[in-house]
Amino acid sequence: MAKSAAKSASQVKKKPSSSPPADKSSAKESDIVEIDDEIGKVVEPPPPEVVEPDAEMTPEEAEQARKDYLLTRFWISARGYWSRNGDRLAWPFSIGLLILIVGNVALQYGINVWNRAIFDGIEKRDAATVFFLTGVFFPLAIGSVLVGVAQVFARMGIQRRWRAWLTNAVLTRWLDKGRYYQLNLVGGDHKNPEYRIAEDLRTATDAPVDFIAGVTSAFLSATTFIVVLWTIGGALTVTIGGSPITIPGFLVIAAIVYAAIASGSILTIGRRFVQVSEDKNQAEAEFRYALTRVRENGESIALLGGEEEERGGIDRNFTAVLRQWARLAGQHMRTTLVSQGSSLIAPVVPILLCAPKFLDGSMTLGQVMQAASAFTIVQSAFGWLVDNYPRLADWNACARRIASLMMSLDGLERAEEGDGFGRIKRGETQGEAMLELNDLSVTLDDGTAVVGETEVSIDPGERLLVAGESGTGKSTLVRAIAGLWPWGDGSVNFHPDRRLFMLPQKPYVPSGTLRRAVAYPGAEDDWKDEDVCEALHKVGLDHLKEKIGEDAPWDQTLSGGEKQRLAFARLLLHNPDIIVLDEATSALDEKSQDKMMDMVTKELPKATIVSVAHRVELEAFHSRKIVLERRKGGAKLVSDVDLIPRKGKRRLLGRFLRDRKKAA
Repeated sequence: MAKSAAKSASQVKKKPSSSPPADKSSAKESDIVEIDDEIGKVVEPPPPEVVEPDAEMTPEEAEQARKDYLLTRFWISARGYWSRNGDRLAWPFSIGLLILIVGNVALQYGINVWNRAIFDGIEKRDAATVFFLTGVFFPLAIGSVLVGVAQVFARMGIQRRWRAWLTNAVLTRWLDKGRYYQLNLVGGDHKNPEYRIAEDLRTATDAPVDFIAGVTSAFLSATTFIVVLWTIGGALTVTIGGSPITIPGFLVIAAIVYAAIASGSILTIGRRFVQVSEDKNQAEAEFRYALTRVRENGESIALLGGEEEERGGIDRNFTAVLRQWARLAGQHMRTTLVSQGSSLIAPVVPILLCAPKFLDGSMTLGQVMQAASAFTIVQSAFGWLVDNYPRLADWNACARRIASLMMSLDGLERAEEGDGFGRIKRGETQGEAMLELNDLSVTLDDGTAVVGETEVSIDPGERLLVAGESGTGKSTLVRAIAGLWPWGDGSVNFHPDRRLFMLPQKPYVPSGTLRRAVAYPGAEDDWKDEDVCEALHKVGLDHLKEKIGEDAPWDQTLSGGEKQRLAFARLLLHNPDIIVLDEATSALDEKSQDKMMDMVTKELPKATIVSVAHRVELEAFHSRKIVLERRKGGAKLVSDVDLIPRKGKRRLLGRFLRDRKKAA
């Protein structure tokens, strides 16, 4: 605990790794998942990077090191926009923006010189000069406006295209290999990923462009107009205690001191701005998630009469939002006190400083006004942090949140590569078996065993029922077979070129037409209307055949039983080789369940079926049954029986039974 905070940042070890290929064909050319940006150009997703805290760190120091690394992790991904595989217009837009910034500063200088000349002309009552300078002003003004408009176009073009590139990259990694689902199963700072991708990523890409453009403009302006102040102001001689003291470049010194005081004040006052902004964003995300949950589960809540309880939860989330906004308002009030006061005093300071030299005749009115204008520009450039600190703090919080999501995705990618994590391997069967589980163990992401070592071989056309008490890991085992649960050991092997289709207990119904819902995850135009209607007829949804073209909230309209029937219609259209049913008939009555299972066995007689269910009646539609029982060290396979007698050697073996026979 006594170790310094500075130590944490330097003790973070980095180890690069590459993303897995999107498919077998792309793996031959590159180990990087490729995606298309908004104009169809192939771009590179963010590279994952291993971050390991030093073994000597305390948990608190390791957590601080992780937080310190977040901004670095964000830039590892974000800078890829300007890389060889980034957006082809990234550099042209960036260089164009730089040229426009330089042009804008040049026009500012031109207007500053014009300001001196016009006031000198007025002071001398030189009508010809005043009229001439009036004509000169309009080209300067028009040029400044046009350059400003072009600068906005270039700046927002970079922001829009950078956001598109990085959003595509993060979405590709999030949606690849079911990681969006796996994030729900692991710990980590990645709550509300949808809010991070939609809102935090927008801020994380918008603000840096404004900051870099602002800093560049501020630097060029400060450099240019410091020269102006030094040239015009010259030295100031003051008498203190009867001794004259000469201050060279007094206007420059005054501008620097003034900006230092203002910037130092804002840094001191707003030192907690970053943490407050991050807490506010998290509270907003949780409030939005609570509202989304009510909408998605509206039927269940309404049937149970849970409106009051839900309102209580929503009120608690909203109270947290208001509390964080109150803290943020306090930060804004304190920073506004400095910035507003600075903006009011800044124009007056140079006039007061130049007044003695103007009164003694060593400065003209034009020089005073030029100095005042230049002082304001220099002070504004030096005070850039004062004006942008709140937004800089908000960007810091947003970038850290999106980086946290990236690091969680990094962890899943490393698990896929077996880098220090137990990972279930997936391969192909060598013989005629359709599916094999070889020494398969299923664990949590922290290594806790769920299902112990299991060996299973399933023949083509076999229908396997997985049974056991609740909590024995049946659904987890099925998810491991489907590739959704990655943690464990051993392997799951499929027959080459065979398609797997899974029916969960709660079928997903996408938005759009009923035709799309039935065809999902295929495209709705992959099948003719006659095929869709025939599938609906076979599962007992004839009353919906006339509505397949309607765009309605089907997820809210259909009952639980209708959704499960729709899933079976979807199954008929896709006609897979391997079917995994996870309590897929739980919402149906016994008679309807029998009709669905009988329909599947008749319509898809060659399909291999793996089912998880509690109902004993389902044994009639399966040829084999294995039973899992909760044991110390994870559930074990304790029973393996033929529901339909068959000849030949048994191909479904339980390691537990085999070991027991050997012991006997």
